[in-house]
Amino acid sequence: MKTITMKMAFALVCLAVCSNGAIAQTGTSGGPVLLAESDAAQSEHEPERRTVPLDAQRERQALRIFLKSAQDQIVSAAEAMPATKYEFIPTEGEFKGVRTFARQVRHLSATNHILAAAALGEEPPSDAGDENGPETVRTKAEILDYLNSSFAHLGKAIDAIGEPNATVKASPISPLPASKTTRLALTVEALIHAFDHYGQMVEYLRMNGVVPPASHP
Repeated sequence: MKTITMKMAFALVCLAVCSNGAIAQTGTSGGPVLLAESDAAQSEHEPERRTVPLDAQRERQALRIFLKSAQDQIVSAAEAMPATKYEFIPTEGEFKGVRTFARQVRHLSATNHILAAAALGEEPPSDAGDENGPETVRTKAEILDYLNSSFAHLGKAIDAIGEPNATVKASPISPLPASKTTRLALTVEALIHAFDHYGQMVEYLRMNGVVPPASHP
């Protein structure tokens, strides 16, 4: 399972690198997005910047596959942890200051919401806090609802890739500068971040004798 997750994360990183070169989107929905080749790839005999078409529809379809995979694995892991263990924090080893399982899931969800909002040109959700999510969301059922809603929000951002009339905002939690921020890059960043925290959730589950559902034969 870890091998699959790492391969998926690597694929997302590669996609993010490609997306950072995006310089324009066409005026028609679903049309190609133009990607500028890196300066390093330019030949001394080719001083003009070249562009290659990127099919927005295919990118949406590909990201939808990653989104479903992430949601299936992460939600099933959150469902598998007993409600009595949602406040679990590792105690053996160097774990001072780490999040509880509940806060791990809330943080993941809040980040999905924040980055999806930026990709859609929206203001960040007021209840997302400092990437920690609403303090009013506390029970397992409430956290699962918040988690699923964050993936739905991210799905809307993916569906907007290639839309000419949808604005994009830079996000203060993203390492992307405003000049490099694209809708595609923000959605990929959210998925990379989600898989990172999925790995931590898996460790918490196993520490409590729970095998992650995605790891079952």
